[in-house]
Amino acid sequence: AAARLAAEQEVENLSGLSPNPEKDIFVVRENRTTCLMAEFAAKFIVPYDVWASNYVDLITEQADIPLSRGAEMKGKCGTNESELEISWLEQAYTLQLFFLKEGHNTSRGQEVFWRLSRIRFTYDTAERTYFKDAVSPGKHTASSHRLSALVTPAGKSYECQAQQTISLISSDHQKSVQLLLSEVRIQPFDITADFVFSEEHKCPVDQREQLEETLPLILGLILGLVIVITLCIYHIHHKLTANQVQIPRDRSQYKHMG
Repeated sequence: AAARLAAEQEVENLSGLSPNPEKDIFVVRENRTTCLMAEFAAKFIVPYDVWASNYVDLITEQADIPLSRGAEMKGKCGTNESELEISWLEQAYTLQLFFLKEGHNTSRGQEVFWRLSRIRFTYDTAERTYFKDAVSPGKHTASSHRLSALVTPAGKSYECQAQQTISLISSDHQKSVQLLLSEVRIQPFDITADFVFSEEHKCPVDQREQLEETLPLILGLILGLVIVITLCIYHIHHKLTANQVQIPRDRSQYKHMG
């Protein structure tokens, strides 16, 4: 731990490399070596209370908060635990992602996986860009509960283009905050080349969509192959039948033979 704290840490936001204005790319480097990479688009859906028009009742509004480009970040890399912290709009919003690498006993023996083990999102309802006239404005924290997400074999990166929703419970009267992640590529451990993700492990949704896209093509190729084989068999059968000598059944026709 002391060596890790003493290590030189470089943090880079490479969001300008992404053509998607809603997607950020973050790299954590220690001892001039990349140890964590994350690329994703994120948005938070946060419920909050405002006064009704009668100024007596409370009604619930909803703030849609995107992860802004150019966000500040810091990170920590460890052998079995890593962390990424991202802040934006003068630290009115802070997202913390915690990763854990551990072994699992399977039918093939023990296998090592990493996963997203915890999420913490801190937000300030006094911030006026996304919150309008919040009742009792102030800072709140939304956290995950017993999270096991993005499970990936050790040595690989996690990739998922499809949108995923993760629910967080807020300190603001236990309200449910939704984190929407999309176009995700993350690797918090075992990066072997600087600024380069290792082989990807696709999420089940992407695997299913890929199968749905390729299945019609596969079925079309099989159908075409069946048609070609059928035509070949028909052609061969027709040719063999045409070359056969027709033996007369009427004995009177024998004199015309020979």
